[in-house]
Amino acid sequence: MSRETCFRLCPLTSLPDQSAQGFSILWQSKELELLVVREGARIHAFVNSCPHTGAALDWAPHQFLDAEGKHIQCATHGALFRLRDGYCVFGPCAGQSLTPVPVEVVKEDVVIRTVVEP
Repeated sequence: MSRETCFRLCPLTSLPDQSAQGFSILWQSKELELLVVREGARIHAFVNSCPHTGAALDWAPHQFLDAEGKHIQCATHGALFRLRDGYCVFGPCAGQSLTPVPVEVVKEDVVIRTVVEP
């Protein structure tokens, strides 16, 4: 029987509008690197890995966005990804997407819920 696991990442208030933050969680005995983006009232989460090279996207801790704060920018080659869905609009991986992670706000906390199979 499967069970749901919940990871509390941070309070919503610690993630300002048009910002991103990186997180590491232990999931299925492996460390998983994530990035969470706030875009107005919406929160989006992705695996912190470029679809082109597999490299981490941040160029410094918690630095994922371009100068205008409108796109996630890959530190390796400058590819630009939409905040809302991680779709690459510019760069060598144009047309590909970041791997999404289900995220929600529960009682003012940013939370990832996963289903764990036995």
